[in-house]
Amino acid sequence: MRPAATFPSYGFPQASSMRGEIIAIGDELTTGQRLDTNTQWLAERLTDAGVTVLYHTTVADDLRANIDVFAAAIQRADVVVATGGLGPTADDLTRDALAAAAGVPLELDEDSLVKIEQMFASRGREMPERNRLQAMVPAGARPIPNEHGTAPGVEMRVDRPDGTACTLFALPGVPAEMKPMWTDTVLPAVNALHPAPRTIRHRRLKCFGVGESQLEAMMPDLIAREREPLVGITVHKATITLRMTASGADGAECLAKIAPTEQEIRDKLGVLVFGEEDEELQDVVLRMLRERGERLATYDSASGGLLAHWLSQADVSEAFANGEVCPPAPLGADQAEKLAEHTRLAEGAEYGLVLAPAGGTQEVPSIIVAVADAERVQHNVFPNLGHPDIEHDRAAKLALNELRKRLMPGE
Repeated sequence: MRPAATFPSYGFPQASSMRGEIIAIGDELTTGQRLDTNTQWLAERLTDAGVTVLYHTTVADDLRANIDVFAAAIQRADVVVATGGLGPTADDLTRDALAAAAGVPLELDEDSLVKIEQMFASRGREMPERNRLQAMVPAGARPIPNEHGTAPGVEMRVDRPDGTACTLFALPGVPAEMKPMWTDTVLPAVNALHPAPRTIRHRRLKCFGVGESQLEAMMPDLIAREREPLVGITVHKATITLRMTASGADGAECLAKIAPTEQEIRDKLGVLVFGEEDEELQDVVLRMLRERGERLATYDSASGGLLAHWLSQADVSEAFANGEVCPPAPLGADQAEKLAEHTRLAEGAEYGLVLAPAGGTQEVPSIIVAVADAERVQHNVFPNLGHPDIEHDRAAKLALNELRKRLMPGE
């Protein structure tokens, strides 16, 4: 076996867990003709295996570009998983790129060749000479068995001058082949690389009601990048997600590390936190209604029917009585409150919720939300300052959030 190639150190800091990179290869990906779902799938599994995924790289079917990508990955990652480029055609360049990046030649693996020939024979076909390329592996590497296709994968180790190493796994891009190869071969190999069992877990809290910068200002110390658990912020259509990430020997240890930070977030943000993990506002509102044995009816002329759609599609939609959808029509405060009460009574529901453009003399375009129950009717007016692409989403969420706050204990 040839000695593994070495490369100069780029000075990357040593992480507390193994650093990971995922490489997706193919012109169909870089040109946008196909969505790269392999990378998302692998990122979740590498994270679950205790690997901190720092890089997602997509590269076209170009040999020089592939070599550069693998050479960079060898320097900055401890575990690299690549998909694509293992077929028998001229644009399948992964083996050549791996060998060139490691400074070793390709060699024929006789066992792989026999398996490929047998697979063709089992299908009553003669193996084309071109498929012989699929049995070539970089010197010092080992093939990864592929029980569902003709392209074996590749596992190879490249040592670095600082005494650390990068382990690379190349898998086919076909998910039906890639996923079993990950489970059967790659995952056990990744687990074996850990000096001790290690797990990474995430927990998400969903927030609504303020902007991203305002929310961050309410808890500045929690967003520091060097802390554990790490807290990240993402925003999607006016919903803010706080993602807490911790590592440990097992899932229980990770969640124990996350728990104090989660409680601190809840204490600091209060009513702004409406749910967790995949929950959306409509899920939370309908669950609260169901627990009270109550139902909701809505009137919407500001979200383009999105409010009724969300409520009708939720898992606990039985708490949703009916939703009337109308073209945009401005309402004043008295009109909105009367309509909320009418909507409630007409459907025999405990709550009526009205969402409409606000009439009157507001300085900026605004929407009005009115909530009625048997005891009182209230309204609020909100400036509609969001990006036009999320105007309907934000309007529907404002309405749901007003009802959520009404349903909370003590309101």
